[in-house]
Amino acid sequence: MHLAGMASNRGRNLMHIADRNPGGADLAVVLTDTGDAPVVEKARRRGIPAETIVPEDDADRRAHERRVLDALSGYDIDLVCLDGYMRILSDLFLDAAPTTLNVHPSLLPSFPGADAWSDALAAGVSVSGCTVHVVTDATDEDGNVVESEIDAGPIVTQEPVPVFADDTRADLKERVLYEAEFQAYPRAVRWFSDDRVNVDKEAGTVTVDGDGDGAFPARRVTSTDRATGLRYGENPHQDAALYADYTVEEASVVDADQLNRGAKALSYNNYNDADAALNLIKEFQSPAAAVIKHTNPAGCATAEDLASAYDRALSTDPMSAFGGIVALNRECDRETAAEIVDSFKEVVVAPGYTEEALSVLCDRENLRVLDVGDMGERTERLTESSLVGGRLVQDRDFQRVTAEDIEVVTEREPTDAQVESMLFAWRVIKHVKSNAILLAQGTETVGVGMGQVSRVDAVRLAAMKAEEHAEGKSAAGAVMASDAFFPFPDGVERAAEAGVEAVIQPGGSQNDEAVIAAADDHDLAMVFTGSRCFRHD
Repeated sequence: MHLAGMASNRGRNLMHIADRNPGGADLAVVLTDTGDAPVVEKARRRGIPAETIVPEDDADRRAHERRVLDALSGYDIDLVCLDGYMRILSDLFLDAAPTTLNVHPSLLPSFPGADAWSDALAAGVSVSGCTVHVVTDATDEDGNVVESEIDAGPIVTQEPVPVFADDTRADLKERVLYEAEFQAYPRAVRWFSDDRVNVDKEAGTVTVDGDGDGAFPARRVTSTDRATGLRYGENPHQDAALYADYTVEEASVVDADQLNRGAKALSYNNYNDADAALNLIKEFQSPAAAVIKHTNPAGCATAEDLASAYDRALSTDPMSAFGGIVALNRECDRETAAEIVDSFKEVVVAPGYTEEALSVLCDRENLRVLDVGDMGERTERLTESSLVGGRLVQDRDFQRVTAEDIEVVTEREPTDAQVESMLFAWRVIKHVKSNAILLAQGTETVGVGMGQVSRVDAVRLAAMKAEEHAEGKSAAGAVMASDAFFPFPDGVERAAEAGVEAVIQPGGSQNDEAVIAAADDHDLAMVFTGSRCFRHD
C-alpha cells in the first residue's frame, strides 16, 4: 500500500509510520501547505518525495485543493494520512482522493476542539486518548466550514490514555502524542494495508475483519490497576509493581488475603512462584499439595488427607524445597501446618486455614500465609507473557488426558495402577518447565528433571533427583512422563537403566519406531497421548 502524507508542521506520525512500515505500507509522497515545514526535510532524509503547496492569497478552498490533487496525481496512492494538516478538506478533495484518515488527540466524540488536552483536564475525565477516523466533508456548498462536522467521520480505532490527578496539559499531551497516537495510527494503516477495513461513509461506520474473532480479536484493549508497589523485581536492582485485574473471579494470589499482616509483603518472585503453585494444585480434586521452587515443582502429591499429600510432595526433594512455596487445595489443618513449618518456607497458599493451623503458621516470622478463598472453577481462559515490544497471548493448557485418550504402543501393556500414575504425572508435568521429565509412583512425584536443553539430560536429572534427593523413594518401578516426544531412543534407554517401568509421552517423532523398539527391548510399557504439554515461560 502506498500512502500520501499531508502535514503542516513536523509530521511526527507520518515519520513514525515511515519508520515502522506497518503492513508493508510506504509513504509515496509527503505534502505540506507550509513553506518551511520541518516535515519536508525529515521526509527527504528518508528518501521520501516531498511537495509544498502554499495556498495563494486570493484562492478559495477548492482552488487550493485542485492544486493539491494535481501534485498528488503523479504518485500511485492508495490511502491519504493527515497529520496536523491545518486545512479543512472539502468534498472536492475527498471525492477525488482515496480514503483519507486523520488522527485527533481525544476519544471522539469527546473534545473535538483544537486544544483537546486542556478540554479533557478541565472536564475532569479519568481517561482520554486519541482517535483515528475517516475524514468526511465538513464544508457547505460554498466551501465554508461547518464546525459541527469537523472530526465527525467514522472511527477506525481509538487508543485510551489514563488522566492522572496531578497531570498538566504538557503531561497529558506527551502521553497522547507519543504513546497513544504512535500505537493507533500505525495500527489503522496496517489494517488498511492488509485489506481488512470496510468503510461505509453513508452509514458512517467502519468495520475491521477479525474484530469478532472470539478470545483473539483484531483489537485488544486491556486495563489493570496498580495493586501495590513491590520492594524490587526479580533482582534488587530492578523496580517492580503488581497490577491487578479486578474482573477475575478465579482463585488468585493477586487478591489473596495475607493473614499474617505483620510479616513482610510478597516479593516479585514470591508472586510468580505462588501463582505457579496454585495453578498446579488446581489440577486435582483429591487432597493435593505442591512445593514450588523458581516456578517449578520440587514435588507434588495427592492422598486421602492433606497432611499425607504434603509429606509425599515434600519427600520428593526436601533439599530443593528449602525456601520454597507450598500450595494446598484444601483448608490447611494443624497437622499439615506443623509439617510445613518443620523446614523453612517462604509462602503457603491455601483456600482457608483452621484457627489451630493459623496459630502454628503465623508463629513463623518470615512465612507469608495467603488465603485465596474458595478454589472454585478455573475461569480465566487465557495466559499472557510479555515481550519487549508486545505480548504473547494463548489459551491456558486445560487438556485433561484420560485412560481412553492414551494409545498403548509397546508389546507390554501398562497395569491399571501404572495408568493411574501416568495420568497423575501428565497433570503435573504440564507445570514443569520444558524440556521436562517427571517420575512418579502412585499419585506422588519421585523425581523431576526440568528446564534442560536436552531431553536425555532431563531424564538423567529426574533419575538423579529420585535416587539422591528423594526420601524413601526410588526411580525403580516408577512411571516416566515426558512433555514432548523423544527424538532418540537414548532417553528411554536411560530411564530403563534407572528402573522405570512405564512411559507416557506425546509421540510424533520421526524416530517413534526406534523409541518404541527400545522400550520393547527393555520390557517397558509405553503410551502416547497424541499431544504435548510444553511450558516455556
